[in-house]
Amino acid sequence: MDPSADAPRDRSDDALPDEHLLREAERIAVAVGRMFPGLCEVVLHDLRRPRSAIRVIENNLSGRQVGDSATELGLRRIADPDYPSVIQNYGNQFPDGRPAKSTSIGIKNAEGRYVAALCLNLDVSMLSPLTMTLANLVATDIDHRDETLETLRDRTERELRTVIDSFAAQRSSTPRSLNRGQKRELVQQLHREGFFETRSSAQHIADQLGISRATVYNYTK
Repeated sequence: MDPSADAPRDRSDDALPDEHLLREAERIAVAVGRMFPGLCEVVLHDLRRPRSAIRVIENNLSGRQVGDSATELGLRRIADPDYPSVIQNYGNQFPDGRPAKSTSIGIKNAEGRYVAALCLNLDVSMLSPLTMTLANLVATDIDHRDETLETLRDRTERELRTVIDSFAAQRSSTPRSLNRGQKRELVQQLHREGFFETRSSAQHIADQLGISRATVYNYTK
């Protein structure tokens, strides 16, 4: 996979700070991905551009595309330079339900600011019949076993609408007919699952629930 073909860049990119770091990380992402064809997805995120962060995706197992947004881990690193630079061997899941084992490596510039993240997502579903002999490979770190650190998909308006409709249907209701407590519960669930990371998400939620955007933000507290 040639990253220059999948991630066209404007010539002005060459003048961006830290562009050299990203170019070198591209080569690493492609090389690592080619070592594990069909088994390990390797994704390079440009954290300078969180809304279109994915710059390279080798062995695409999650269905995401170049130009999709950063994951929750990327957003945490952007917000906090002291966030751990390496989160290793945590349990994850592809959108189709296959289990994954992931490692995320943050890349800082000379000023100590995160500018990129290199993420490896190993498909362990095909290894499950061999779990007795490959237990160490499949196992995830105890520190992160019960914590959902990120989801490997882009948060779209369509997905947001599906989650809201499903929540309401499980309560034999429509989104606008949910009572106040149910709407608060739903908004807090959406907040935990990372649906508030795009600028327009709060307004979309407000429109579907028939409440104001201010109320949506109040419900997240």
